[in-house]
Amino acid sequence: MLAVLSPGQGSQKPGFLTPWLELPGAEARLRWWSALAGVDLVRLGTEGDADEIRDTARTQPLLVAAALLAAERLPLHDVRVTAGHSVGELAAAALAGVLSAEAAVTLAGVRGREMAAACALEPTGMSAVMGGDPDEILAAVEAHELHLANSNGANQLVVAGAVDRLAKFAANPPAGTKVIALKVAGAFHTPYMAPAERALAAVAAGIVPTDPARILLSDADGAPVGNGREMLHRLVRQVTAPVRWDRCVHRLVALGVTAVIELAPAGTLAGLIKRELKGTGQVPEIVTLNTPADLPAARDLIARHGGPAGPVPATPFRVVLAGAAGTFTPAPELAEGAVVGAGQVVGTVSTRTGSVEVTAHDSGLLTGWLAQHDDPVAPGQPVARIGGQLS
Repeated sequence: MLAVLSPGQGSQKPGFLTPWLELPGAEARLRWWSALAGVDLVRLGTEGDADEIRDTARTQPLLVAAALLAAERLPLHDVRVTAGHSVGELAAAALAGVLSAEAAVTLAGVRGREMAAACALEPTGMSAVMGGDPDEILAAVEAHELHLANSNGANQLVVAGAVDRLAKFAANPPAGTKVIALKVAGAFHTPYMAPAERALAAVAAGIVPTDPARILLSDADGAPVGNGREMLHRLVRQVTAPVRWDRCVHRLVALGVTAVIELAPAGTLAGLIKRELKGTGQVPEIVTLNTPADLPAARDLIARHGGPAGPVPATPFRVVLAGAAGTFTPAPELAEGAVVGAGQVVGTVSTRTGSVEVTAHDSGLLTGWLAQHDDPVAPGQPVARIGGQLS
């Protein structure tokens, strides 16, 4: 089984798109996507220096466009699994058929601009934490009022929050760790990005997604998502939620993935996979697709490890959908893990004309809220997850 992966922010390199523009139609494609993203992807990918392409407002659409441009040169009908790290999930969702390429690039443009604006509201940042005991690290993160932003595997965590709190954390790090300040604009994947999440949700509400045509993993928890609406909701929530790439890696193993292609600009995810699975005998064969010169190797990998997409496994849970646009309020008596019956009210949506009840269509356990108190929701948006069907 073969998986195609889309990298996230930090994987970009100056001039990395230059060789791709030699392919027929590539420049025209990028210029069209530039109009949708609101940035000049051609210039950024060929002439932009390291500082310019580190700007999150530019980096995010650039990375999504690069991954999609490379993927268009592959026989994707034989690819079974796709996943993306952080903003790379937008490209992965497009490759799975949940979004069009145009929708993915447009959302990346909005996401980048709004996250850059959120970063400007107060001084925040991120730090990588290498080594140490994960439980001790998380305890220190909580004690310093910081947030876990990424769990990338191989004893690599990324914490985020206010700059002064990060400095205190680094000055007295957990035992056995090395703390490295990252050159980023702010605390991505934390509550500091709430304004960006709201802005992205407003735009995403106008998109009509489709269910994935291949296995699509969510980096919120590594789970395969079989419902297009829920995946779109997860893409929005991801702005303030931590990235659990470690769980994606172990899900690839559990699915029986034997080969991986990392799309341009490649290398970061391949390195994380190799380090996380080192010594297990489960490291897949990997091709890093950085230039068109790597396409023959990628196509050969697909020929040897790929196969028709086939049916997507059923999502191991059901979702409860909002029936109207407004702000959501969960039922106060319901907590995660509670038993929910078919037809039971799990919350309400406050609209301009009154309150609309949200009811479950199936019995089971409330395994997770997908919308929180006073979150804006659109009609048909998932607000809760029901699993563990009762007999």
